[in-house]
Amino acid sequence: MSLANAPGLERLQELPLPAPAVSYLPQTWGWLVLLALLLGLLAAWGWRAWHRWQRDRYRRQALARLEALTALLTNPSARLRALRELPELLKRVALSMPGGARAASLGGVDWQAWLQRSGAGGLPDDFSLHLATLAYAPDARLQAYTSAELNALLAHSRRWIESHHVAA
Repeated sequence: MSLANAPGLERLQELPLPAPAVSYLPQTWGWLVLLALLLGLLAAWGWRAWHRWQRDRYRRQALARLEALTALLTNPSARLRALRELPELLKRVALSMPGGARAASLGGVDWQAWLQRSGAGGLPDDFSLHLATLAYAPDARLQAYTSAELNALLAHSRRWIESHHVAA
């Protein structure tokens, strides 16, 4: 056969695909049950995640307010107001927790013990004393706090807000 008589590329046709040997649909009801079970588990996980996200809204708002207070500490005219608001913020977080109404009347050693019990640990023993100082001490005493002390207080507050236990 000569090259002149050979068919051209334009005459080539693609071969059709063969029919699938096995159906893609499940052949037994067990696969449908497994699919329904997996979809149910996925829906339950989604509902639980959404419920937890809704429950922790107060925590996200408190962390946002803590960030705002941290930014206010750099402003000398707003520094005292920001320092005075930190103990109030922690008490509001405690009251916003499910079952947190017990914390409303706590102060001093009892408040410290409640913070330790509800938190993931790591609070210093004099944390509630610093909070009381921020809430009630004269302005001159608040001005005496160093930035390292304030950063430590803010870090402990942030850690407690992020990791305190919430009863479902």
